Amino acid sequence: MGKAARKKERKQKVRDVFVGRPFEGLAAEPELIAMREFVPSGTARLPLAGEHADRKVTVASVLPMAAAAFVRGDGEIYIGLQVQTRSGDISRDLGRALLWALDAEPGAVLSVPDTTSPSQPGERLQDLLEADTPLDVEVHEDFSWWLPEGEEPTGEVAMSLQRANEAIMPTERLSPGAYWVLAGEKAHLRWVWPAEENRLMQALARLSAAGTLTLGDETKFAGSFRAHGILVPVWDLDPEAHAREWAEPAQQLGKRLEEAFASLDATQLDATERRARDGLIGRQFTLR
Repeated sequence: MGKAARKKERKQKVRDVFVGRPFEGLAAEPELIAMREFVPSGTARLPLAGEHADRKVTVASVLPMAAAAFVRGDGEIYIGLQVQTRSGDISRDLGRALLWALDAEPGAVLSVPDTTSPSQPGERLQDLLEADTPLDVEVHEDFSWWLPEGEEPTGEVAMSLQRANEAIMPTERLSPGAYWVLAGEKAHLRWVWPAEENRLMQALARLSAAGTLTLGDETKFAGSFRAHGILVPVWDLDPEAHAREWAEPAQQLGKRLEEAFASLDATQLDATERRARDGLIGRQFTLR
């Protein structure tokens, strides 16, 4: 390769800029993070805006063979969050998959998103969705929704469906961003709070110092992990209790957290609360 050709190749390479909080500005942010990180089988109708507002597109946790998008045989359009390949900007990846799917024919599959082309205006989810509309996520017990009703899976789809169903963890949505997950012998509440990390940590510390950072007896705050620029608190729960038994305690905990957020505007953390915050900071972990 000559010097001129190498120079041209360097110019054509796309600089992949990492976006730490790819869903910022969207009311759907907590659900998009949850569906990408730990909801095994979930779907939600995307609130499309602009020229595509009349189209129906479903965003899903994972698609067959971890595809980026596909159009089902009956014409239903699906966009996958848990994919095999990604760029530094997941919102752009999803936006490109969405635009591809809107023009695709029934049966078409986008295995991986386009992560190499230069960015174009209007490609990110923030450009394509109603920013103020949250997602109404439906959690499924299996992945039968991959196929139109009555259709039997074959080939790679059948194998992928079997593997996915065997690996699924029981999961239920308690409230926006809050999910009960039964992970083996342990049960957890994982709650995606779309708040600035330091402020959320302060609110958690205020409850911890007051002894109210739990959902009741036999529960405890386990720690937190980061996902796409957001801190996700996690609580250990009694695995013998059904998910619905935690709905009311989670609602009350949410109210206490909201009150703690409001109180931060009036008073700073005291010494006890600062020690509690330091302890919570040390209890961060990696989900996988």
